[in-house]
Amino acid sequence: MSLVLRKSLVPLVLLSCASLAVAADSPKKRAITLDDLAKIQRVGSPAVSPDGEWVVYSVSQIDTKEDKSQTHLWMVKWDGSADLQLTYDKEGESSPKFSPDGKYISFMSSRPGTAKGSQVWVMDRRGGEAQQLTGITDQDVEGYAWSPDGKKLLLTLHPKAEPEPEEGKKPAPPKPIVIDRYRFKQDVHGYIRNDDYDALYLYDLGTKKAEKLTTDKNVSEENAQWSPDGQWIAYVSNHDQDPDRTNNTDVFLVAAKAGSAAKKLTTEKGADGGRLAWSPDSKSIAYTRGLDLKLFEYAQSKPAVVTVDGKVTYPATKLDRAVSQPMFTPDGKLSYLVNDDRNEYPAEVEFSGEGVKRLEDQQGVMQTWESEKGHIAALYTNDSDPAEIYALEGGKLRKLTTHNDALMAELELVPVEDIAAKSKDGTDVHALLTKPADWKQGSAAPMILFIHGGPNGQDAHSFDFLRQWLATKGYAELNVNYRGGSGRGQDYAKAIAADWGHYEVMDLQASVDKAVSMGVADANKMCVTGWSYGGILTDYMIASTDRFKCAISGAGTANTMSFYGVDQYILQYDNELGPPWKNLQTYIKISYPFFEVDKRVHTPTMFMGGTSDMNVPLLGGEQMYEALKSIGVPTELVVYPGQFHGFTKPSYVKDRYERWLGWWDKYLKPGQTPPAQPEKK
Repeated sequence: MSLVLRKSLVPLVLLSCASLAVAADSPKKRAITLDDLAKIQRVGSPAVSPDGEWVVYSVSQIDTKEDKSQTHLWMVKWDGSADLQLTYDKEGESSPKFSPDGKYISFMSSRPGTAKGSQVWVMDRRGGEAQQLTGITDQDVEGYAWSPDGKKLLLTLHPKAEPEPEEGKKPAPPKPIVIDRYRFKQDVHGYIRNDDYDALYLYDLGTKKAEKLTTDKNVSEENAQWSPDGQWIAYVSNHDQDPDRTNNTDVFLVAAKAGSAAKKLTTEKGADGGRLAWSPDSKSIAYTRGLDLKLFEYAQSKPAVVTVDGKVTYPATKLDRAVSQPMFTPDGKLSYLVNDDRNEYPAEVEFSGEGVKRLEDQQGVMQTWESEKGHIAALYTNDSDPAEIYALEGGKLRKLTTHNDALMAELELVPVEDIAAKSKDGTDVHALLTKPADWKQGSAAPMILFIHGGPNGQDAHSFDFLRQWLATKGYAELNVNYRGGSGRGQDYAKAIAADWGHYEVMDLQASVDKAVSMGVADANKMCVTGWSYGGILTDYMIASTDRFKCAISGAGTANTMSFYGVDQYILQYDNELGPPWKNLQTYIKISYPFFEVDKRVHTPTMFMGGTSDMNVPLLGGEQMYEALKSIGVPTELVVYPGQFHGFTKPSYVKDRYERWLGWWDKYLKPGQTPPAQPEKK
């Protein structure tokens, strides 16, 4: 070797040594595990102080010993220099807000006080013990808002299902529930009684007296907002002859005085309302406009503004994407959050025109936002970061909270990529594909097609535990935004109306074909899984193809007619499908997974659900389980006691992940050492 060559090696050797030193100092990343479910902190409910200098918010985390989620309040300074935990009570807190003078922080809690149940509490923002602000005993407090002068609270109250037992006495046995309502079920809430309506009350903080705001009875009053000048209150309600039979909500206006008559401001047929936003001059209210009742479930809500005298305008008329959460800036400009093709972002809309201006361009999902004094606090998440509070400034996001940063820094996370496919009829279908952590080009992997629910929703670039966890187990995951969902416009969403299990199946199949053609998915090692409408589509998929080695259907239906009057979707059946006795063939057509199970279904399938689910009751899984047992197809039924459509018990959430993985491994990785299985209950 020449002298020149030996000299050239010196810097390379030094560089290699330096690299090794850096690597030694850097902690080794690890795979995400189910134990991390309890470590992830769920940030939410931001509220900005009147001076714009602080943001109060909530943080929820699983308490494994108590087997429940605990929520507490934190406060972060706008410049990020301080982040403080404010509450520690075991009962938890929610709905944090600043008082109008900025001196106090209020919240809702069921902690012990002078009145039982959830009440409004208040604490000095500088610290100290919280004091109970309300003492409502005959109704449940569902929500609240400060009057601009800080002298009153606007309360949303709901009749108690049962009176509170006297101190030291056992609760009386529950009385029979007598119902004379057309729509009489709601998940979590339960049976809807005859007096089950939310009503608005003014609560005077001086006299501690609550008085009903409006003269209306037997209607629910929701999403109420004070006008900035304190003279008016806008809210959303349905005043049709029988509100139970329609989704025809409108925006109403009422003087901020007890016993006032309300004025209906909007008159379009469909769900008008959503979250309301007042203009700074108290003259206009921004809201979202829905669709005709027959397409209610597929409505891509549009921007709308109504003045206090009832004049309606529709900004950004050519925006073909769903919007939500309107917000006015101090100078009167109007923006919404826009649900757009695997992302959700804020955009300013033109009042009299078609223009839309995106306010930040990062890939991800802005879940909610609030503002004061021009300071906008946003709850934002992306593929690698759970939701945190950010400041939105000059088109950029500046991170304010870091509750999950340390945990995420430990984890070896994988990217999520956009893919597109052509459906059988030529429709462009968009999806997300997550490859296994150890994936290499040319090595096809077992894949899980995990289908989102709704259907009016989308899989997006937000942090998803399942995607990351599956990647560590050697699985690819495919999430498809099939027709019927949001993010692709109104025609795309309404395409499946009264025609379930048709275009969605085509879109899912095309996307699976795409993942296989890319060399990512092993065509001989695939499973389909979903929950809610994702479970319904899982039933449709196993009745349409035998390409999947296994399936897991959570909270599915299969036999649609058997759910009429049993779940909470009576209005969708009436408006979209028609009652069964008038459109029997439609119900039979969309129930082919059940009625043709012996001819179509050969895929080993696990069915799951909660016993308290009134959204999509366990009935659907039970029927399909029994049908597959009858025809000799391998199947299993997993029942979760006391769980609603969305599980609330963390141990059951973890159990569900374990059972999913066990079923997938059984059929996609036969012969390998099986993972530890949860004990059968």
